[in-house]
Amino acid sequence: MASQVLVAANRGPLTYALAPDGTLDARRGGGGLVSGLSAALAEQPEALWICAALSDADREAVRRGVSEPGVRMLDIDPAVYHDAYNGIANSVLWFTHHGLFDIPREPVFDTAFRHRWDSYVAYNRAFAEALAEEAAEGAAVLVQDYHLALVPNQLRTLRPDLRIGHFSHTPWASADQLDMLPDEIRAELLWGMLGADVVGFHTWGWANRFLAACHLDDATGIADPHFSAGPQERYVTQVRRSAPRHKRADVVAYPLGVDGEDLRALAGRPEVDERLAALRAEAGGCRTIVRVDRTELSKNVVRGLLAFRELLEVYPQWRGQVVHFVFAYPSRQDLQVYRDYTARVGELAEEINAEFATEDWHPVHLYVKDDFARSLAAYRLADVALINPVADGMNLVAKEIPVVSDAGCALVLSRGAGAYEELRADALTVNPYDISETADALHDALSMPEEERTARTRRLAEKATSLPPAAWFRSQLADVRESGPRRG
Repeated sequence: MASQVLVAANRGPLTYALAPDGTLDARRGGGGLVSGLSAALAEQPEALWICAALSDADREAVRRGVSEPGVRMLDIDPAVYHDAYNGIANSVLWFTHHGLFDIPREPVFDTAFRHRWDSYVAYNRAFAEALAEEAAEGAAVLVQDYHLALVPNQLRTLRPDLRIGHFSHTPWASADQLDMLPDEIRAELLWGMLGADVVGFHTWGWANRFLAACHLDDATGIADPHFSAGPQERYVTQVRRSAPRHKRADVVAYPLGVDGEDLRALAGRPEVDERLAALRAEAGGCRTIVRVDRTELSKNVVRGLLAFRELLEVYPQWRGQVVHFVFAYPSRQDLQVYRDYTARVGELAEEINAEFATEDWHPVHLYVKDDFARSLAAYRLADVALINPVADGMNLVAKEIPVVSDAGCALVLSRGAGAYEELRADALTVNPYDISETADALHDALSMPEEERTARTRRLAEKATSLPPAAWFRSQLADVRESGPRRG
């Protein structure tokens, strides 16, 4: 039966495991996007989630015709998927939007790159064709993230009746980063997203960069941008390429928050209490600085450790009085640069302990195995939370910690985090590249009076829960449904 609400994302809400006897077992998928969308879609039982088969077991499920209600997996050729996902999405688009290129050496746009780009186009087309096949007349389609940036325009060509949204969970690239892309690729990327009726970002900072990119690109021009009144400001953009083709898209910020009630319930489970007791024992009565991150290059874990080392150097009164819990979960280990970065995190933690540790005090406690219950326990324990990304679409950890903190937590937050726009007034904000400023901020956070810390935490939690996942999804869905026919 055709669906009235469809979501497209690289990852799905479930994944399959293949048992030795050949049976397939469906398990919940991982990742923050999956968690947020799964909660939001609970209110949309008629929705269909289209995703890629990511593992051999997933592909086997597709081949056997095994499926779960509300989910369709696409068995995309593994070589095409690899080139699209690792070769373009994670190695080019992610690096472009987060400003991560080592400029003297990368990027390199050659024949091999264009071959991988062809795979990215084919990967997006597979999603567009599946959406076109499954969507009811006039259905609402919400396309998620940079993996599927071309889908809106491809789908618009196949099904002009549909109402389409695209949401980016990453930052949008600065002008100098975006201009490194080949001209035809940059134009294809912009026009891919402008196939949507609504283009969404976590913050107005990222939305403004996208608008500037459309305005400055030789292939596009924006007429009549304006703000409309209401609780959510929005840009309405009329973009013209060549007559008679006209496109209009609303460019809107939807700052994803957390479900406070649900998160507090999870943080109060017995297994979290057990891990909290273990972490308290490790802390040994010391104050705690906590970070919970993947070893993703943009998360800036290495500079965070350097700032903690400088804190101990410049403010020796904290030696023996504070411990740094670093939950650095390996990310994208199929890419060499990520393996090297993860290794450097471990090496630096060892160097700090070798330099400062005493018989009864180890300053850095590093964990590299993902454990959600232990992360929640660390949230509750933290006296200080260190969130210093170079760039982040949002960074929900910055919002989650104040919500579940037991005794109040001072937040050290870089201006590169998407959450900075909402939380800056009650956080101690830093330049993510400035080690000394970050060390000073950690000292100020540790020194903050309890009454001030408690008041700041309360205000941070209020802001963090202002647009929880279900409301975030409903806002986009309502805007897409109300967008109406706009093309002639």
